[in-house]
Amino acid sequence: MSARPPDQTVTLRTAFFSGLFLLAPLGITVWAFFKITGMVGGSFRPLFDTVIPSRFQDIPLVWEIAATLVVFALITLFGFVSHYFFGKYLLDLGERVILGIPGLNTVYSSVKQVVATFGSQNRNLFSQVVLVQYPRAGVWTLGFLTSKTQAEAQARAGQELWSVFVPTSPNPTSGFVLFFPPAEITVLDMSVGDGMKMVISGGAVVPPWNPAGPARKPPAPRA
Repeated sequence: MSARPPDQTVTLRTAFFSGLFLLAPLGITVWAFFKITGMVGGSFRPLFDTVIPSRFQDIPLVWEIAATLVVFALITLFGFVSHYFFGKYLLDLGERVILGIPGLNTVYSSVKQVVATFGSQNRNLFSQVVLVQYPRAGVWTLGFLTSKTQAEAQARAGQELWSVFVPTSPNPTSGFVLFFPPAEITVLDMSVGDGMKMVISGGAVVPPWNPAGPARKPPAPRA
């Protein structure tokens, strides 16, 4: 059996209510704007008596334009106040609520420390994600290459050493600064952000990996 064509009345009714729901917010906004403009025009008129020349004060259009400018200024001012004051207040209130929830407050504090420590000011602190054998040979640990600069520590050790930061999990704001020969460092393809997610999750979040070239051979175990 062929499907019954939809009733034209139902189609028109659906189209009408769809248009109504789309235009209602716009209509209410326009109505409220002109209503506020009319109220402001009478309240602020004395302020413009000394600004607008007397020959223009009897023209209604001049007062409508002046009232519109005042309304725009007030709405913009209210937007700034609500964004910076109320927004900050609600953010602080939400933070206090989160810090009062056991378990969740620990996770939130850790994430906040990570953002503060490794934010925009220190986004270049870590250059690459690496694998090193620590705390003993055969045990691999995720770390971040922080520097290849050769200074006193390398001179005292008598060999080239790279600086690697090995963070603790799930709070990567603490950890160990270790020095490894380049041959004992395996550089990974994952981004620093993915490496940080892996550390914070305790290894539960494993970023996908699609090798573009031949896999790097791991260095020989340390003696």
